[in-house]
Amino acid sequence: MKLIMKTEFDNLRLNEQHSYETDSNGDKQVVKIYCNDLLIAKKVKLKKSIRYFGVKGYQNYLTIEE
Repeated sequence: MKLIMKTEFDNLRLNEQHSYETDSNGDKQVVKIYCNDLLIAKKVKLKKSIRYFGVKGYQNYLTIEE
């Protein structure tokens, strides 16, 4: 996985064809986005640090914004 922008992550998360799940453990929170049970992106929040990751070719899952 590689780092992606927040706007790209939000685009993937808000797509109705994708599902996501949240997991919290102490200070760490992880949000994973799936497309047909395939992990395509995740957000890792650790204390005040937030990082967004996407799989190789995640651009294919983005929706076009107008």
